[in-house]
Amino acid sequence: MNENVVDILIYLYENYMDGEHAPPSDQHELRDELIQAGFPSSEINKAFDWLDELADNAQTQHGEADQSHSLRIFTDEEISRLDVDSRGLLLFLEQNDILTMTARELVIDRALALDTAIITEEELKWIILLVLMNQPGQEAAFARMEDMVYNEVPVFLH
Repeated sequence: MNENVVDILIYLYENYMDGEHAPPSDQHELRDELIQAGFPSSEINKAFDWLDELADNAQTQHGEADQSHSLRIFTDEEISRLDVDSRGLLLFLEQNDILTMTARELVIDRALALDTAIITEEELKWIILLVLMNQPGQEAAFARMEDMVYNEVPVFLH
């Protein structure tokens, strides 16, 4: 099985984070369940670390004011790991008030924290969903993003 961290994050979201079922109270039980589901132990550890860092970053960035007239220039690493479609998605979501500038930076940080060479647009959608879920006051943006992920709403309407 060639599962990666994003696959584990999707599994966790779909099984526990949507509020229908509570995750096991013990992290070891959750780890055992993920192993039984076929995920490699090394990737499970990375996914747990990724979620811990998301929670830490979300707390430290909460309450920071966005700059209304700033320009975001992507670094060489960001350009090489986030393809044109992924960068376009970020811009679209920001222009349509689904992502704040602060949330966008957290999304980019969490995307680059993955150990994959290229982050696809589909993977980025899930990262955005998880970031918005951890941002207080972003319930409407989260609901819009969740609709985009689950209902395959086209992102770019022409």
